[in-house]
Amino acid sequence: MVRLRRGGSDPRPADNEAVTAGVAAAAAAEVEAALEVPIDPHAAAFFDVDNTIMQGASIFHLARGLYARKFVTFRDIARFGRQQARFRLLGRENPAHVREARESALSFAAGHRVEELTAIGEEVFDEVMAAKIWPGTRALAQMHLDAGQRVWLVTATPVEVARVIAARLGLTGALGTVSETVDGVYTGRLVGEILHGEAKAEAVRALAAREGLDLDRCAAYSDSANDIPLLSLVGQPCAINPDTKLRAHARANGWRVRDYRTGRKAAKIGLPTAAGLGAAAGAVSATMAARRRRH
Repeated sequence: MVRLRRGGSDPRPADNEAVTAGVAAAAAAEVEAALEVPIDPHAAAFFDVDNTIMQGASIFHLARGLYARKFVTFRDIARFGRQQARFRLLGRENPAHVREARESALSFAAGHRVEELTAIGEEVFDEVMAAKIWPGTRALAQMHLDAGQRVWLVTATPVEVARVIAARLGLTGALGTVSETVDGVYTGRLVGEILHGEAKAEAVRALAAREGLDLDRCAAYSDSANDIPLLSLVGQPCAINPDTKLRAHARANGWRVRDYRTGRKAAKIGLPTAAGLGAAAGAVSATMAARRRRH
């Protein structure tokens, strides 16, 4: 089980779920043992995953893989999709929706072992996700690695799956949503909240303190205005395939913008960006329902 020590001189409230999620994500971030000491130990780059380094939403690809392998039922996926959609659309204005989303996220994994989810994550990456990687963003990540800097993914995806993606791409490690486990088995509860919005910034802040990073020398990349707290934390923010709000914010603040989408394809890909995790999970529910009706 992930255990957190509260205390010290941090003035933020101990019951802040974003802080809890961020600290837990940083604590769970593992560095590949084979990696050498970086040439530039005080600089790093942080990449969002969905529509930033990967086309579409990783939770969508994962959920389909879980359903196909009978890891979850249609009812699990449908419930998760509805609740996460409400969280993304209304959660910031309604504490009840935030609480409901936190309690339901990954609850379908309860009783399963961590090794099961990790193994499925590896299969889903090889089968689906690998082909969805944006070459341009992947090149940016490699540029930081070649400069002797460390590169972490920062995503709402379960940390076990985020680690798989990072390992497959040869990156340093990953920060992801942390689920509570006991003896290697999921309890169905999260540590803090989904790693989203302010929680991502808290995770990077905690990791930087642990790893001795100078955030003014670090870079961050994302497609979503939800990650403005993360992008604002570093000295080199960059909007990748940005949604409308982030594009405007980036231009107003002189941030770099990179868009690897073209024409109508960009418009189609932009839909999951705006709706985020909840819409992606909801899309899984709709897809599964359509298939059930056909059969």
